[in-house]
Amino acid sequence: MASKQVNMHEAKSRLSELGELVWRGERVIIAKAGKPYLDLLPHKGTLKRRKPGRLKGQIKMAPDFDETTEEVLEAFEGHS
Repeated sequence: MASKQVNMHEAKSRLSELGELVWRGERVIIAKAGKPYLDLLPHKGTLKRRKPGRLKGQIKMAPDFDETTEEVLEAFEGHS
């Protein structure tokens, strides 16, 4: 990942351009008095709280889902 450091004044005048760079994966550091001060990051939306059971009745499993053949068991146990 490429990295670019700009001073505060330059960041003010080029904010749109720097924002585009960040969205393309480039790391942008804003400096104050020549020292790293801020990292410009893309916004990540807030996660929605998980609602258990929202797919209830929509997922089907075969009746033999948890039955494992001897061949598979032996392969996992290293006896093949």
